[in-house]
Amino acid sequence: MRSVFITLAAAGILALSSLAQAGTLQDVRKNGFLKCGTHIENPGFSALDANGQRIGFDVDFCRAVAAAINVPEVKYTPLTSKERLPALQSGEIDLLSRTTTYTMSRDANMGLDFTNITLYDGQGLMVRKSSGITSARQLDGATVCLQTGSTTELNVADYFRRNGMNYTPVVFDKQPDVRAAYDAGRCDVHTTDVSGLAAQRSLMKNPEEHVILPELISKEPLGPVVRHGDNQWGDIVRWTVWLTMAAEEYGVTAENADKLFAESPDPEIQRMLGKTGTLWQDLGLDAGAPVRVLKLVGNYGQIFGRNLGPGTPVNLPRGYNEQWTKGGLIYAPPFR
Repeated sequence: MRSVFITLAAAGILALSSLAQAGTLQDVRKNGFLKCGTHIENPGFSALDANGQRIGFDVDFCRAVAAAINVPEVKYTPLTSKERLPALQSGEIDLLSRTTTYTMSRDANMGLDFTNITLYDGQGLMVRKSSGITSARQLDGATVCLQTGSTTELNVADYFRRNGMNYTPVVFDKQPDVRAAYDAGRCDVHTTDVSGLAAQRSLMKNPEEHVILPELISKEPLGPVVRHGDNQWGDIVRWTVWLTMAAEEYGVTAENADKLFAESPDPEIQRMLGKTGTLWQDLGLDAGAPVRVLKLVGNYGQIFGRNLGPGTPVNLPRGYNEQWTKGGLIYAPPFR
């Protein structure tokens, strides 16, 4: 009998824990703004423009979620790698959109849920062209500048150990400090995700003097994170991101969303844009949510292109982040 009581008590505690974490949508609407955690400074992902407005790939997904739930403002909290997960766990932010790698331990043991993978990336290594180094296998004995509190540290340790090489880490809390130390010559190598290396290189004194080596030393699937236990909020973030991906697949853009809502005969587009069915209402949103999102931020290709693609300082090719119809990994489930 005592064991039954203990089991019921434990179940009750878990239920109360879930209830305590539920209701993010209601809290955000009551506040009138979305609290979104993002980078301090990472061009292409999250940085301030000339007018002091925060822009970037990760920022656009914050804006998309705010548009979906129809709140007028996003309040951004710039966070270091060490600060980002505790800020979400504590409720300081409602959503984390900050190049955060989807890992088993983060997803299963920290009271957090990853939603979508918005960028398929991998960790790289950057060196000066003048070093003559063309391969990561030539880095035995190198000093490596990196940021603490991320998967970066373990990936570097694993790579050097796996290949029988030694290195000396030079560790900082903030990515701008990593960049500054490397740029000043305090270390031989700068390491983070390849997209981050491209972004940080754009801020260096002479960007053309640095090269990213060809090896990827890890897989880095990046995406937004929410607190565990609030399924409605997780679904809203998830399907808002998938909306942008599906919109690109079906040719829906910021410019033609209204027109296709009114005129498209395609049943998938009609459901996706909220013209038919109750998919968005079932999430607790209004039928105008999808068109509102797409008119604000555009489809996935538009978000990628203006923040990370050719012609931007980051200048990343689509690669794995191309649509599945073109050999990439960007794939949204059906809207039905």
